[in-house]
Amino acid sequence: MINIKDNVLQFEEELNYSLNKEKRKKTSVKVVAVTKNRSVQLTKELVQQGFYHLAENRPEGLLEKQNELNNETIIWHFIGNLQTRKVKKIINEIDFLHSLDRLSLAKEINKRAEDSVRCFVQVNVSGEDSKSGIHPDQLEEFILQLGDYPKISIVGLMTMAPLTDDENRIRTVFSTLRIFQEEIAKKNLPYAPCTELSMGMSGDYQIAIEEGATYIRIGSLFFQD
Repeated sequence: MINIKDNVLQFEEELNYSLNKEKRKKTSVKVVAVTKNRSVQLTKELVQQGFYHLAENRPEGLLEKQNELNNETIIWHFIGNLQTRKVKKIINEIDFLHSLDRLSLAKEINKRAEDSVRCFVQVNVSGEDSKSGIHPDQLEEFILQLGDYPKISIVGLMTMAPLTDDENRIRTVFSTLRIFQEEIAKKNLPYAPCTELSMGMSGDYQIAIEEGATYIRIGSLFFQD
């Protein structure tokens, strides 16, 4: 049986250790609870434990949770690939999009959004075919092209590390994304402050914190039996 409270206590103990080790304040990292494929009841229990940043990867899952929870304090994140034809369903229902990786998606967001949408550009740093994201060589040009879409605000970059036990490989992916983020931030583009880094999940978030993550996406650690 899943005990959310116990899982949260264990996670927060490990999180605080990582933050203290890096001399970072707790407020410097936002924990996004990934509730995809989890029940509304388990999600409610997480919210009761103080987690208000929630992430879904399917429009249907997002809308169902929003309807059932009906909680204005929740900050909604959409992660994973967003199909262009489904943009109109959710773009005005979310606070952050973590997976902007193509101009066709930017164009549709710009067309459908009522207000500016805070987006992370997803970068495929590891170069794996199985992962979505813009190729690093195309990132700078892509960011410049996004200036044509006034409803899009680039708050930062996002990536996923490879599934591997090689910590050096994971660290290289995260540190490389941080370098990209710093380079874009230096451009002082009004539509792309790019101050944030969305990287690190249940298996590698501690490395991500060491490399400067400001948003970590935690799912399975909360839902262990």
